Amino acid sequence: MTTTSLRTATGREAARWVAARCREVPWLTSATVLTTVAGAALQVLPVLLLGRVVDGVVADEPSSVLGTVGALLVAAALLGAAATAASTYLVGRLGADLLARLREGAVRAVLAMPGARVEQAGRGDVLSRVGDDVAVVSQGIRSAVPTVFSAGVLVVIATAGMFGLDWRLGLAGAGALPAYVFALRWYLPRSAPLYRAQRAAQADRAQALISGLDGIGTVRAYRLEDAFRERVTRESWRVRDLGIEVFRLFGRFVGRENRAEFIGLVLIIVVGYALLEAGAASLGEVAAAPLLFHRLFNPLGSIMFTFDEAQKSGASLTRLVGVLGESTAARLAGEAAAVDGAHPVRIEGLTYRYPGAEEPVLRDVDLTIPAGGSLALVGATGAGKTTLAALVAGLGTPESGSVRIGPFDLADVDDAQARALVSILTQETHVFSGTLAADLRLAAPDASDADLRDALRVAGADGWVDALPGGLDAPVGEGGERLDGMKAAQIALARLALGRAPVVVLDESTAEAGSQGAAELERAVLAACRGRTALFVAHRLSQAMAADRVAVLDAGRVVEEGTHEDLVARGGRYAALWHAWREGSR
Repeated sequence: MTTTSLRTATGREAARWVAARCREVPWLTSATVLTTVAGAALQVLPVLLLGRVVDGVVADEPSSVLGTVGALLVAAALLGAAATAASTYLVGRLGADLLARLREGAVRAVLAMPGARVEQAGRGDVLSRVGDDVAVVSQGIRSAVPTVFSAGVLVVIATAGMFGLDWRLGLAGAGALPAYVFALRWYLPRSAPLYRAQRAAQADRAQALISGLDGIGTVRAYRLEDAFRERVTRESWRVRDLGIEVFRLFGRFVGRENRAEFIGLVLIIVVGYALLEAGAASLGEVAAAPLLFHRLFNPLGSIMFTFDEAQKSGASLTRLVGVLGESTAARLAGEAAAVDGAHPVRIEGLTYRYPGAEEPVLRDVDLTIPAGGSLALVGATGAGKTTLAALVAGLGTPESGSVRIGPFDLADVDDAQARALVSILTQETHVFSGTLAADLRLAAPDASDADLRDALRVAGADGWVDALPGGLDAPVGEGGERLDGMKAAQIALARLALGRAPVVVLDESTAEAGSQGAAELERAVLAACRGRTALFVAHRLSQAMAADRVAVLDAGRVVEEGTHEDLVARGGRYAALWHAWREGSR
């Protein structure tokens, strides 16, 4: 299946998002700006006062005047420290507020996406955005963003201070700015794409790891360990090579920054000497100018050195804002009312092609499952069973044809309504961290304890649950009771029993259990599906035998359909599969 990554916003879109969020907290934003400007001005004032001290000494002014200037210098330093501390706190608070909104919005957007869009993008891309990208932006907000903002304000104030001493000294200091600008103009166009490529490579590496771990059984069965290891190694080397390239580029950028500092300092010293010789400036002014420019070294250096971190944060920010900007048509429309009673499933002329694929994976499929009936899909790997099950569950839109659940065409309902109509259960079960009762109530928030126990009884899990310390209130998942594959599948089946969707799709939901456990789970599956319309992707042909009807898929087409007994008697494709499976099960 070809993946199509989630949207990545432009830098301008990300900036607009940040500006809009800042406008939502005007008092905090205003206080942050004011304290930062005040702190920068008070940091520059002591240097200007020092020039005044030099002129006072040269002019042999009274000691009382110098004492007053000294007192002002100390007061400016103390007030500057206080304003800087307040600015640091407020910048951090504003950044934390923005990060919280961004993180919550991104997670909410991902959770609201149809499953088909998540699968299309690839879970590696999705997880890297709500995981790695959030971590990168968080680190940037804690370090790079406050540094760049505070240092930028200080640069502006200090430059204005040099012009205040003498406009010619100010121009001399500003002469270094083109060198800084050229350094940034050289660095930014090269670094931004490189950082984006690095983040994308990390997402590809995550996807390679996830796909290998998720399908570890298949990987081992087909002895594909070396191929998956090579893929993960290849993606890891790509991440490493991009990291080295980023570091090499940044090293060259630092050299250009040092060159700009040298140019500015030489210009100020030469111009200052010329002004002093011509009597056009005082010694204090000429002495203060290089000190002011030197005062710029730290903030300019901080800006340059933290631009590396800021670029990473910017690349991650555009990826997160891009998630927020995914088309609203691809989001959940909201809560949908539950649909009671079994509904028939009609699949008519269904053809489906994965994006970028040349050949369709399903071709002109026609199937019907009566209300309350069951159908098992069998066939070789790659026949299209899982794709058909996903389309019946509303995870994707067919190229042509339709899937109807009762009176509803799935192409015409939003994702929330589709989930109210169809529940899907796969072998990828997950036990959430929390109490067992909370985990079960994900399927039915209003369920009573008695309802939960009934569902556990249907799933065959009531025995071991009663033995847990705390029973329904026992913690499970991370930090709690670790459940093996069999127990996790039973919890998933109990959630299925609690749900009220009239149609259920089960895609190899018992595949990870052992033979004895699978037989027990298959009995629980039939109990959980009683009274509902069911579609099974049969991993074991014992599941097919228990279904009302069986459909055999081959290369995306239905080649046989009928009851288990009829198909065995017919002696065709299904009969061959059945006899081979029975021989292998002995």
